[in-house]
Amino acid sequence: MIDLLIYNAIIRTNDPARPIASAIAIQRDRIVALGGVELEGIASANTKRLDAGGAAILPAFCDAHIHWAWTARNMSQIDLFDVPSRAEAVERVGRAASRAEGGKWLVGFGWAQGMWRDAAFPTAADLDAVSPNNPVVLSARSGHASWCNSLALNLAGIGDSTENPKGGEIQRDAQGRATGILFEEAMSLVSRQVPKATTEEIAAAVEAAQPHAWRAGIGAMHDFDWQDAFAAYDLMRQRGTLGIRMLKQINDPEIPAAYAAGFRSGFGDDWLRIGALKIFADGALGSVTAQMIEPYNGQPTNRGIVVTPKARIMELVLEATRRGFHSTVHAIGDEAVRHVLDVFESARALENSLGIPRDARRHRIEHVQVIHPDDARRLAELGIIASIQPIHATADYQAADRLWGDRARLGYNARVQLDYGARVAFGSDSPVEPFAPLGGIHAAVTRRRADGSPGPDGWYPEARLTVDEAIRGFTEGPAWAAGMEDRLGRLAPGYLADLVMLDADLHAIVPHSILGVNVLGTMVGGDWKFRA
Repeated sequence: MIDLLIYNAIIRTNDPARPIASAIAIQRDRIVALGGVELEGIASANTKRLDAGGAAILPAFCDAHIHWAWTARNMSQIDLFDVPSRAEAVERVGRAASRAEGGKWLVGFGWAQGMWRDAAFPTAADLDAVSPNNPVVLSARSGHASWCNSLALNLAGIGDSTENPKGGEIQRDAQGRATGILFEEAMSLVSRQVPKATTEEIAAAVEAAQPHAWRAGIGAMHDFDWQDAFAAYDLMRQRGTLGIRMLKQINDPEIPAAYAAGFRSGFGDDWLRIGALKIFADGALGSVTAQMIEPYNGQPTNRGIVVTPKARIMELVLEATRRGFHSTVHAIGDEAVRHVLDVFESARALENSLGIPRDARRHRIEHVQVIHPDDARRLAELGIIASIQPIHATADYQAADRLWGDRARLGYNARVQLDYGARVAFGSDSPVEPFAPLGGIHAAVTRRRADGSPGPDGWYPEARLTVDEAIRGFTEGPAWAAGMEDRLGRLAPGYLADLVMLDADLHAIVPHSILGVNVLGTMVGGDWKFRA
């Protein structure tokens, strides 16, 4: 007996035993069978039937790199995403300040000075003019820089003579005065002054954001936020309101608590489980802090910022692998990527000496935004997952060309990793970019923006993927990275009934039209979370 029979569909399964079907049978939260009209034979009078009307069905998408609680909370903060000028950003802050109670912190996100005509960093003085009575902290789109007003700097005790914290930088002007821009670890000097949200407040924001993810076809996420987010997800899990499967990475300052609790990678259930130890090796392109082998073009003294030294990454990763944890390291610049690969090479040697199979430690590098040609094949050789966000390629290509030049040829390049045999997992890095798997698939397949730039062939067109490869990056790849490949990432008997229904078959349309495809429904665990 089955609960639901969906028929008259184009079902792309990712299952080599049956790549395509027209009907799917579901019982409770699991898939029972796939096939065609013959599935009517296992239906009963009580079985619900859904004529899909020729719609396409895929495994539900997974966003394999997202800051979900941060994204959810940003929905109620000052929105500076894609603002075209410093003046408009300042105007939005001014409007928020005019409505705010005196002394209340104003928090925002999304500015990117590289999008502005002068491409220059803003200053505290810009904000002081519109918000003299409210402290302001605005995170850059990259998440690796903050823009603060003078009141916020004063509350954090930051002055012209304040020393740079380890792994961070207080930007100063030619006279040595703090400008109001903070990079990397310096950001925490101000952020820790902002009143913290409670677990209930974070959970409420996440619950309000879930429907937006379901409308994008998302049924699972790999989350990179902090312990307060984990507590909120756990609260939702207990209440039965967690409707997206969460793999929770543990940031390195919080890993001792995870060890003390006896956690290991994979601890939890199909809704909320422990992922990997997360470490930051370097900064980002947008803040010009990614760690590079050679200096940035036009900046002969700038090779980026080391957030966590290689020796410390080595200590953390080797300890984690001994304790049963995968590790995942943020590395954007080519020198950071090289250092992380060196660390993982040592980790693999240790694991081999301890008799730990490679598949038991599913290590990852997050972003891999630019890699030296000498290192390109090393992820495959070491069995390291390339966790890449295809949308970054189209969002960043102009800055990458300007700051990296020819080095960008191997930038944001899942193609070269697949060709060498590495596994890939795709995400959005939201709120850095929108959580939109269809947008990510489009970017991976076309290497073009929605407006068609940089041209019909895309940016470095040899890096384009097939539609099938891009879909698997948002389905099979994340499932394998999470250790859930036996029940997620495919539509097959015994697998969880997590699927997305689309109004067009991505394999059968012109690639650039993928952006016009609509999600008709998202099912998680046999439950329709969204129906158009």
